[in-house]
Amino acid sequence: MKLNRTKTAVGGALLLATAAVAGTMATGSAVSAGSSVSAADAVETKGRMTALNNSNIAGSSEAVVNGRRVTLDIDARKVLKGMPHAQHIHFGATARNECPSASDDKNNDFRLTTTDGAPAYGPIRISLTTKGDTSAKSGLAVTRFPTADNGKITYNRQVKTSKAVARAIARGEGVYVVHGVDYNGNGKYDFEGAGKSELDPSLPAEATDPAACAVLKVQN
Repeated sequence: MKLNRTKTAVGGALLLATAAVAGTMATGSAVSAGSSVSAADAVETKGRMTALNNSNIAGSSEAVVNGRRVTLDIDARKVLKGMPHAQHIHFGATARNECPSASDDKNNDFRLTTTDGAPAYGPIRISLTTKGDTSAKSGLAVTRFPTADNGKITYNRQVKTSKAVARAIARGEGVYVVHGVDYNGNGKYDFEGAGKSELDPSLPAEATDPAACAVLKVQN
């Protein structure tokens, strides 16, 4: 794709403008990872990652729900090295609560954007940041999202969310999504790979397009 624009690499300054598809966002906040979880009350959900946009990402995601507390454990491999990767738990009352497919590519440009995927996985409910706030309000807090230094993301954190979101995850309706795709294989986010992001034209689409997804299914 040829653009009449200077190539721009985006790293730590990346702002992932997911607010355009976030809809009504539930409030969440971090709690101590050392808080106890009762095995009797906890609901365990897990999902294997499905690569999107030919990212080749593989891995697993787990969310254990106990009341309003959700313990998240993410293991993603083959992620673009050295770049920040926004990641969230999604859920929508009117969404399909599943990973998007090729049929969600409404303009037939052979790639899935964040907007394309929204009907499948719904709005952001929890932002999987490394510190501080974890609500949907932090969907743009890229400086607090993991950077895949070795092409891997290993993430573990316990957060507190709303009762409605916690219950949705416990029903198996939560969907994990990680963003960031290197379409042209040059090791960074730029405008040459897929042009501008539909969420924010100042950002490359590579930075905001979904890279992998996992439906968090209840474990019996």
